[in-house]
Amino acid sequence: MKLATFVRTAALALLASTTLAFAQERGSIDEAKALVEKGLAHIKAVGTEKAFADFTEKDGKWQNKDLYVFVVKTDGTTVAHGANKGLLGKSLIELKDPDGKFFIKEMITVGMKGTGTVDYSFTDPQTKKMAPKTSYVARVPGFEGIIGVGAYKK
Repeated sequence: MKLATFVRTAALALLASTTLAFAQERGSIDEAKALVEKGLAHIKAVGTEKAFADFTEKDGKWQNKDLYVFVVKTDGTTVAHGANKGLLGKSLIELKDPDGKFFIKEMITVGMKGTGTVDYSFTDPQTKKMAPKTSYVARVPGFEGIIGVGAYKK
């Protein structure tokens, strides 16, 4: 009986530590903003073409926890995406969240004015459920588009 109790206790401890680690893998909106600023500095240093390719690579330099860089042209075409290379070249301008919000359009509007945040709902890749998310976006100097990083609300 003692072995069964030990196994049960160990399993619960493992589950609790996994849940805690899982919770710690969430990036904050402040970390998202910092990643956008780092991305803008990288664009300035190496140019748009190289930077956009770098942002799309999954080498860990442009991903932090569940955060990743994306870049969208003003027509909605994705030119960099740190989580899904399959979106490159695709226009997401008509993408809506479950509440009918055209959040890519709003990101472009906000970002092209300078910087700001956009709130919307998006499928959380960890839970596979819709969850509230905020993206910090900024205009890319010398390019007709925006750079952004989104964080799920905790």
